[in-house]
Order: sequence, then structure tokens, then C-alpha cells
Amino acid sequence: MYQVNFNTGKIFLILFFGVFGISTAAIFVKLATETTGLDGIGFSLFLAASRLIIFSLLMFPFWKQLKHAKIQPNAIRYSILAGICLAIHYATWFLSLSYTSVTASTAIVTTCPIWVALISRFFFGEKLSKETIIGITIATFRGLIIANDGMKGGTPAQNPILGNLLSLVSAWVYSIYFLFGKEAQRKGLVTSLYAVIAYSASAITLFPLPYFFQTNYIGHPIIVYLYIFLMAIFAQIIGQNCLNLSLRWTSPIIVTLAVMFEPIFAGILAYIVFDEAPSYILLIGVTILLIGVGVTAVNLKT
Repeated sequence: MYQVNFNTGKIFLILFFGVFGISTAAIFVKLATETTGLDGIGFSLFLAASRLIIFSLLMFPFWKQLKHAKIQPNAIRYSILAGICLAIHYATWFLSLSYTSVTASTAIVTTCPIWVALISRFFFGEKLSKETIIGITIATFRGLIIANDGMKGGTPAQNPILGNLLSLVSAWVYSIYFLFGKEAQRKGLVTSLYAVIAYSASAITLFPLPYFFQTNYIGHPIIVYLYIFLMAIFAQIIGQNCLNLSLRWTSPIIVTLAVMFEPIFAGILAYIVFDEAPSYILLIGVTILLIGVGVTAVNLKT
């Protein structure tokens, strides 16, 4: 099913840059938040929308391909729905970083393989193996360690329960985003065109929302716009594109497993940038959570 004539070391190098890239998003969000002192939903929506708008503008050349491509209407619908889910994912996740630690937030968000399995089981009728159920159980119950300990990770979290709940909602819609994306590409839409439609839909969805919360796109410190631009470059263009590129030579399961290292990279970066040293209890919870997610992801069918 997948090409195997590509050097394994190069594949893992691409995955490394992909995971490292997406891990930087939490850092840039927190830097922007601390710079302005704004941590409300309006500013979070501004950050999320700006990231997607910049990426969509950079992807603009791909729109020309849509004129010559034969696309099923259902594929476009699934792509748009995926983009809306991605918009909600970014909004809730960015907001969660104002209330809980970077390590706790990213660890909870990366539980999406668990929710993909559950949604597939209850809405698409796919059977879950015994190993998958064990993985879900481990990750779910041990994830409570993270939820209860978020306030102890480095700098005190303002409201860890709210922050971790927002992270969980973010994981749910991110899971639905993957499922819609899978359906869109099953309908014959190539990855590049899917990305153009989905990310543009995300940007359009988020664009007006900051205004409803009295937040403008202009008037912020210049450094904030630099953080947003760097987030679009590192997290979106490098991070997401490397993960998508790796799918040319390896299974999505391997990519899913690689993404689980995001909280580890984010935690290391948070320690370097913010001196946000996670507590031992939080680290244990993250470790067990990753084991649970790993067991689940390995047993998911591609």
C-alpha cells in the first residue's frame, strides 16, 4: 500500500521535524499571550485565525489546480466540514493554554487516536480490538492525573480544570477533523487540494469571530505578529507539511505514533523558554497517557 523504497532514516528525520514543528505552536501562543497580557477567548481566536489566514495565503497558488481537477461534491463538503472542525480545534486549544500548562494541554490534545477509535466504533460501526480497549482505558484514567495536576506544572495555571476541559474538547473536534479529512480523500480529493479547501474554510470560519469578543486584528505589539508568523512557518508549513509528506512513504499509524511525542517536545521547549518545569506526577501521567494512546494507535486499522 505504501512505498518502501525511501530511506527509513530520512522518513524519521521528516517525522522529527514535523513533530518538532507542531510542538512550537504552544510556545508561540504562550509568548503572544504573555506579551499582551490578554488571555481571553477573543485574543485566542485572533491567534488561531491569523495563523490559518497566513497559511491559506501561502497556499493560494494551489487554488489554480482546482479549476482543472474533477472533484466530487461530497469531497468538497467533507473538506469544508473538516476545516470548520480544525477551526474549533485551534480556538479551544489556544484558549486552553491560558488556563493550564503547556505539557498538560498538549498531552491531552494528542489523545485524538483514542477518540478516533471511539467515534469509528459508535458512528461507523468499526469493531475495537481488546488491545485498543485496554489502551483507551489506560489513557483515559491515567489522563486524570494530568487533569488534576495541571496547576503544578511550572508556572501556576489560572484554571487547570477549565484549561484541561478545553484541551479535551480540542482533541474531540480534532479527531472529527481527521475522520472528515479521510472521507474527503476517499472521495478522490488529493491531499494538496484537500489542504487548500480545509485550511481556507478554517480561516474563513475563524476570521470574524474575534470581533464578537472586542478583539481587533490590528493594534497589537509588532512582536505578537512576529510570533504568529513564526507559528505559521514552523507549526503549519514545516510541521504539518512534514507530517503530510511522510505519509507518502509510511503508514498513517506511524505518523499518529510520532505525533504523540508532541507533548514531550512542547514540555522541553516550555522548560527552556518559560522555565515551566513539569512536576514528577505530571510527567508520570504524561508517560502513562502516551502508553495508552500508543496501544490504541497501534491497533487502529488504516
